[in-house]
Amino acid sequence: MVHRSTENVKDIVIPSEERHINMYPLDFEEFGTALGEELLVEYIKKCFEKKEPLERSMHNKAMLLFHQYMLVGGMPMPVVTFIENKKDFTQADKEKRDILRLYREDIMKINAQYRSKVLSIYDQIPGFLSQHEKRIVFKQLQNGSYAEQYEETFFWLSDSMISNECFLCNDPNVGLSLNETRSYVKCYMGDTGLLVSHAFDENELLEDEVYKQILAGKLQINEGMLYENAIAQMLVANGHKLYFYTHYNEDKHRNDIEIDFIISNNSKLKYKMFPIEVKSGKQYKTTSLNNFREKYKNRIGESYIIHPRNLIIKDGIICIPPYMTMML
Repeated sequence: MVHRSTENVKDIVIPSEERHINMYPLDFEEFGTALGEELLVEYIKKCFEKKEPLERSMHNKAMLLFHQYMLVGGMPMPVVTFIENKKDFTQADKEKRDILRLYREDIMKINAQYRSKVLSIYDQIPGFLSQHEKRIVFKQLQNGSYAEQYEETFFWLSDSMISNECFLCNDPNVGLSLNETRSYVKCYMGDTGLLVSHAFDENELLEDEVYKQILAGKLQINEGMLYENAIAQMLVANGHKLYFYTHYNEDKHRNDIEIDFIISNNSKLKYKMFPIEVKSGKQYKTTSLNNFREKYKNRIGESYIIHPRNLIIKDGIICIPPYMTMML
């Protein structure tokens, strides 16, 4: 495990040092409360605890709330604007773009030796998340570059809560943080609402009717990244560090196991890990998760698939709708 040296980052200005703003986004439960959906949130909690699906109309209502959370995000001003303007996404979008401008201004204040690297990661977060593997390929940022050159960059982006970093765990059998590999990293936006505005310009949002499509649950390939980003955001809000896992099959010349997130119970004596696969479509295969469960069966607690459908338990896998991520 690499330890970050404070000496390496002493000249980096963190946004929270400059502006006294609450930078923490609202979590999903707080967002639901802000929109007056306390009873729905409580009902979701009870159904999760009983491992029961929601009544159909309530599931549809909860999915709508999740899609609103995904599009607006949890930054306080966009949420307030969204509510005050009768759930107008366009007005909330203006607030989000103001925040993104502030982020860029903060980046421009960084010591010059770090500035270009932070900008290069920040600007390309949507591009990397729209790819299948979603991890950052350092050679694409600059020819000949490698992960260690960007360590301070990820420190700055995560410490300023602009991003949530997710590291490869190459041997989850003996603990996640002990076996994190920092040369393989996925970089999610700290707030999914901001990712929407960062990924699409105003014209794209309106012309492609992105808001309407997502509210209706019609996620296109590129918009699947928003769904996964929201899951990452909700896991971080619950206090989890993010890890992912891949296994390369030499015979097949491809990855035969890809697990989007692994969280753990942090127990030193009775360590258990909980693999999570994120599926933005209703039709999917469970091959990767089945292979992972077989490979690490002695250390696995529950296994989860997060999908747009209602709760169902299938072949020992708990398949939950995305709004239940707040319970993990």
